[in-house]
Amino acid sequence: MTTQPNNRYQAPKAPQPLPIQEPWALLGGMSPATFMKEYWQKKPLLVRGAIPAFQLAKESGVALESPISMADLSDLAKQKNVESRLIQSKPWSLKKGPFKAKDIPSLKKDAWTLLVQGVNTHHPIAARVMSWFRFIPEARLDDLMISIAGKHGGVGPHVDSYDVFLLQMAGRRHWKISGQKDLRLKEGLPLKILKHFEPTQDWVLEPGDMLYLPPNIAHDGLSLDAGCQTWSIGFRAPTYKELISEILWRTTEALENDPNLCQLYADPKQLATLDSCAVPKDLVAAVSKHLNALHWSDSDISCTLASMLSEPKPQTVFESPQSQLDLDAFKKMMVQQGLRLAPQSKALHDHDFFYLNGESLSDSEESDWAFWLELAQEQSLSPARCQQLVKLIKDVDSPWFEAYGSAWILIGQGLG
Repeated sequence: MTTQPNNRYQAPKAPQPLPIQEPWALLGGMSPATFMKEYWQKKPLLVRGAIPAFQLAKESGVALESPISMADLSDLAKQKNVESRLIQSKPWSLKKGPFKAKDIPSLKKDAWTLLVQGVNTHHPIAARVMSWFRFIPEARLDDLMISIAGKHGGVGPHVDSYDVFLLQMAGRRHWKISGQKDLRLKEGLPLKILKHFEPTQDWVLEPGDMLYLPPNIAHDGLSLDAGCQTWSIGFRAPTYKELISEILWRTTEALENDPNLCQLYADPKQLATLDSCAVPKDLVAAVSKHLNALHWSDSDISCTLASMLSEPKPQTVFESPQSQLDLDAFKKMMVQQGLRLAPQSKALHDHDFFYLNGESLSDSEESDWAFWLELAQEQSLSPARCQQLVKLIKDVDSPWFEAYGSAWILIGQGLG
C-alpha cells in the first residue's frame, strides 16, 4: 500500500457500544433506531454531508482525498484472492481479475469502472468505515466494495437484490433512481442492464455524501470526474431456498449416525399383490412416520444459520504467521498486546453457541463465553482483558490457540 498523504481522510472507528438511540450525521441527523424503523428495506435516503469532515475541510480551503488511492485499488485488483471486475461502456464489456498493470486503464481515459470487492478485509480504514454500520445485524453484512472510475464511468442502470449504502469518497457521481416495475434486461450484454430505465429522481453526490437504497430500486450512477470513488456497503439477503436447503443438508449429515434411521426398511406384513408396479402403501407410511418424527427447534435453526452465515467467502485466504508462536509465547504476547479478529473473520452467536468462520468455538456454559462475545462485538480484546482470559487457556487444544494458528485471530488490538 502507498503512504497516505496528510490530506487523506482518516476514518474513525465507531464507538462501542454504538449510540443507536442518538442522532448520527451519517444518517442525516437521524438515530440508527429511527433509520431502521422508517427507511431500512422501505425507501431510499439521501444524506448530504454524511461524513462532515469533507465539508469542514472544504470550508477551510482543504480538499480531503479518499483514504484509499487508485494505486492501492490497482494493487488489490492484481491479487488472486481479491474479487475484482473491470467494466467498460463503449461498448459494454466485463473482465474479471486478477489483472495486470497494463489491463487497468489510466484515469485520463473515459467510460471505465474498476470494482474491487471485500476491501474491508484488506485495508484497515475500510474496516473502520464498516464498523459504522454495525447497528445492522452482522449476519446480513456482505462487504465493502469500492468503485473507481474514469470520467463517464458506470455499470449501467440495474437493480440489486440487497440493501446498499453508497458513500461518495472522491469526485462526483450523478445518481438516478426509479421504483419501476419493468425489470426486463437488455439482451446480448455481459452485464444485467435494464432495457427501459425511467428515472424519477436524481442527485449529484459529492465527497462525504451518501445514498441508501433498499432492494429492487432501479439505479444508475455515472462518474462526473476522473478518479470518482464510491464505497458500497452491501447487505446480503439469501433466498429462503438457500437457507432451507442449508438446514436440510446439515440435517442429512446429522442423521447419518441416527440408529433408528440406519435400520433397513422391512415389510413382514406385505401381502401378495396384483399391481407390482405400485409403490407400497406401507413403505410410504413408514417413511412418512420417520419424516414426521424430525423436528427443528428454533435453537437448531439458529445454530445452523449462525454457522452458515459466518462462513467466509470461497476466495478468502487466511495467512498463518510466518513464525508462529508456541503456546507460552502466544499467551505472553496476547497479555502484552491484546488480540483482534482477523479482518477476514466473521463471528456470530445464537445466544447459546459462538461461531467463528463457520465453526462452533464456545457455548454459553463455557468460562470463556463472555470473552468471545466481546471479541466479536469490539473486534478486539485489550491487554487487560487478555490478562484475565489467559488463565483459561490451558493447552494447545484451546480454541483460542487453534484460532490463532488458523490466523482467525491475531496478536494486537484494533482495526489498524
